[in-house]
Amino acid sequence: MNFDEILCVIGGFGKFQKILYVWICVPQIFLAFHMLVSVFTGAVPPHLCRSARPSAATPAPLNFSVLTGADGRPDLSCYASMNRSADPEDVGATAGCQGGWEYSQETFQSTIVTEWDLVCDDATLNNVGSSIYMFGLLVGAVVFGHLADKYGRRVIILIGLAIQATFGVAAAFAPNFYVYTALRFMVGTSISAIIMNAFVLGTEWTGLKQRMLAGIITDYFFGFGYIILAGLAYLIRDWRKLQLAISAPGFLFFVYIWVLPKSARWLMANDRKEEAWEVILKAAQMNGKPIGKELEMCQIHNAEEKAPLRSSYSFLDLVRTPTMRKQSLIVFYLWFVNVLVYYGLSLNISDFGMNIYLTQMIFGLVEMPARTITLFTLNRSRKISQLAFLAVGGSACLLTIFIPQDLSIIRTVLAMVGKFGITASLSIIYVYSAEVFPTVIRQNGIGISSMCARFGGVLAPMMYLLRSVSSHAPMVLCGLCPLLGSALTLMLPETANKPLPDTIEDVEGVRLRRTAE
Repeated sequence: MNFDEILCVIGGFGKFQKILYVWICVPQIFLAFHMLVSVFTGAVPPHLCRSARPSAATPAPLNFSVLTGADGRPDLSCYASMNRSADPEDVGATAGCQGGWEYSQETFQSTIVTEWDLVCDDATLNNVGSSIYMFGLLVGAVVFGHLADKYGRRVIILIGLAIQATFGVAAAFAPNFYVYTALRFMVGTSISAIIMNAFVLGTEWTGLKQRMLAGIITDYFFGFGYIILAGLAYLIRDWRKLQLAISAPGFLFFVYIWVLPKSARWLMANDRKEEAWEVILKAAQMNGKPIGKELEMCQIHNAEEKAPLRSSYSFLDLVRTPTMRKQSLIVFYLWFVNVLVYYGLSLNISDFGMNIYLTQMIFGLVEMPARTITLFTLNRSRKISQLAFLAVGGSACLLTIFIPQDLSIIRTVLAMVGKFGITASLSIIYVYSAEVFPTVIRQNGIGISSMCARFGGVLAPMMYLLRSVSSHAPMVLCGLCPLLGSALTLMLPETANKPLPDTIEDVEGVRLRRTAE
């Protein structure tokens, strides 16, 4: 009897699993905090060179409206006016900003930009810092993915929660930008440790019929965190206090040492059957389905016989044969572009011209219907759902470049539609890609896909450096990349309501069998 058959006996989504999902879902809120807090802590307020202030006898309030002008006036955010006139319109000659900057406090009391002057020549450091944080997710996925297979999901989740709280709080007291970036990198590694293993722990305890719904539940809590962060940031305008507010509550997760269960499936796979039996008995009792002594735990013999066969495959088999190569490369690109555009939009909401707190809340609210609608479309067609939502997201982003800057509401609505499409597409690719790859190389395929996604996350903050080339360049990229992905999806097979491929021969079909003969 394998573990899926045991779940059928003790209940695939009873009281035990529901309580487990409470423990799994609550950290998702804090994951959203850490993933998106740089929208506020790294915000760039309007700023002026100190020497660009009017030199009147009585200091005049700063006039940030003189920063730029459509008539070609110099940008006083990075250059100081040499003219000593009190008239802000009379700029005259300019020189480099040597005396530091004055920042508007209308929206933010302080950010890492205002504290460490990450503007003008140092402006790119802000984007680089965000990319380094995203790189932490990539490193964490590689390191903690391996450790979880060796030491178990529960242990790595606990370590991840400890790292997140400790380094998150430490970041609030960082003495300089470089220490702050290093601490945020460590927080990034913890995100992967928690999000991957919490999802796996939940699915390993959930019955086959409930797994898709259970996976969506965790996504909803990420959306809740998205929305709550907007309220927290509105109330806490100082970046250090905000960083502390999202990190310090993480120490409460120390109670997980006593309440978070181990994965019985992992314990069985690692020949720790007595420990697995104890957890299974507890789950059965909580679900009201006590089991008799005749239920013996054992690995399914078929799985044991297939183990040597599975070990003979590697990631190279993903690209060794023509059809498998085509499908693998398309899926890798879809993961990359989904995460690139998702975080490209999420981390740069200030570009749309509306109130940053309101935009954050709207973008968070969009997550809910976007994830819900996939529950209805996935069962009909994985392929059509994927390409349709990519097309919606890409088209909406592309349309924003034709809307004038002063029509900020229309631009925000289009960006919101783009976010809706990409969020739905991102939810679908989790399911779709697992069904495209055959069983013998599915884990390799998902692993490489995850790495491609993390590269998309690393490049998302850097994408907005293209504004130096053209102000429309980032949104053009956010539009064209999903549209290309939508077209490529046409070349993938439909997997809804069809048996999963087990071997590469199943994917290649007649061609590979004839070659073998």
